[in-house]
Amino acid sequence: MTDIRRSSNDIKLFSGIDWGTVILYFALTTIGFFAVLSAKYVEDSPAPFSFEHEYIKHAIWLGISYAIALFIVLLDRSVWHKYAYFICLGTILIVLTTFIPGLGKVVNGAKAWIGVGPFTLQPMELAKVGVSLAVARIMSEYGFTVQRFSDLVKVLFIMLIPMSIAVLQNDTGSGLVFCSFLFMFYREGLDHWICVPMIFLAALLILSFLLTPGVLLLALIVIFTFSAGMIMRNRWKVCIRYVAVLFIVSLILFLVCNYLFNKSIDFYSSLLFTTVASMVVVMIYAYRANIRKLYILIMLFFVSVICLPTSDLVFRHLKEHQQNRIRVFLGQVDDKDLLYNVNQSKIAIGSGGLFGKGYLKGSQIRYGFVPEKHTDFIFCTIGEEFGFVGAVILFALLCTLVLRLMRMGDRQLETFGRVYCYCVASIIFFHCCINIGMTMGIVPVMGIPLPFISYGGSSLLGFTMLVFIAIALDASPTKHQSTLRQW
Repeated sequence: MTDIRRSSNDIKLFSGIDWGTVILYFALTTIGFFAVLSAKYVEDSPAPFSFEHEYIKHAIWLGISYAIALFIVLLDRSVWHKYAYFICLGTILIVLTTFIPGLGKVVNGAKAWIGVGPFTLQPMELAKVGVSLAVARIMSEYGFTVQRFSDLVKVLFIMLIPMSIAVLQNDTGSGLVFCSFLFMFYREGLDHWICVPMIFLAALLILSFLLTPGVLLLALIVIFTFSAGMIMRNRWKVCIRYVAVLFIVSLILFLVCNYLFNKSIDFYSSLLFTTVASMVVVMIYAYRANIRKLYILIMLFFVSVICLPTSDLVFRHLKEHQQNRIRVFLGQVDDKDLLYNVNQSKIAIGSGGLFGKGYLKGSQIRYGFVPEKHTDFIFCTIGEEFGFVGAVILFALLCTLVLRLMRMGDRQLETFGRVYCYCVASIIFFHCCINIGMTMGIVPVMGIPLPFISYGGSSLLGFTMLVFIAIALDASPTKHQSTLRQW
């Protein structure tokens, strides 16, 4: 009893804080401020400290973010677990306010903003916090396992809500961010032979604009059959027989319809019909063999078969600028106007050389050749002014932050803190890869900010909350005790 009292009295205000992560946060936000200042600096401005300048607004958001970070650290960690569902619901309701006439604001074609006086707020950045907490709360419930199909559906349902809203807002990039939770599922024990087809599925959705539906269906059959074979280990003969029977029945159906009943049907349609019908047989086999993981593969395969043939229909409903981005990325269009943003971005990064041109001396940035140089394409500012070395240092800092967050998750004794840290690491990693990739033309332009660097109060506030909630969970004086189970 004496030892317990002594330990409780020895607790300090900031005991257990991961100061390495805090230092990384301040380093990145400082780099971000000076990058925004360089991108939007106006020489000989009569009012350099006017609120009309983006770098002044960014400085104000920095102060607000620092205050919120301190507030989060001082809160009891049980708050985040206890009120996770309420926080998620609250952030989703705030996102829905963007559809209210007069309150919602359209920025760059996306109705994903709220206008409050001279400031604008993108609620989806806050929804990432709420959804991460809700997912962590669900996955920390007693008896939950990612290997059980019914449990996994609960998490996917929570993720689907903000993704659907993002699509309705015409802000597809923000919705795709939640797909990064796949990394969290993998860390939590989801079989990697289930994760593999999910990654291939994302690639096939892009290739669907280049390949025919028949080729895509064949690719899906091969990928999912191979994954099923790896899951079932020594039952490869079953998978080979399934594929053989599938093609034989499809061929028989094709011949019967075309030559006996004079019904015009192509081989793709017969293969598609046979494949969908065979799912019933596969489900019966999975039930009798007690292979629960097959249920997840069946669901993914069924969704894939439904979605891939309709990709062209979805493409036609996209906005014109979104269609153009996909066409440019796939090389279907060679239009200088459409390629202008990416080409100028490449020129800016390449012109920086090894050590860059120096701070405030980037010609591509200073003379306005690069659009959105302070938001989506702010990596160009770093690349031109500080060169390859500066870009590598920035990328190394971001990667170190992701690794430290994963380390936080690994040392958590409770599932809630572990899953939440993995979610935050996944979101930041996804943002970094997509943002840096689109500035170099590796991925389509999606309008996703670079964490802690891009201008924007919503983004800065959202990432600050994500990181410091993780820090607070890791820094709790009672983190070595199961304090959350009481909730």
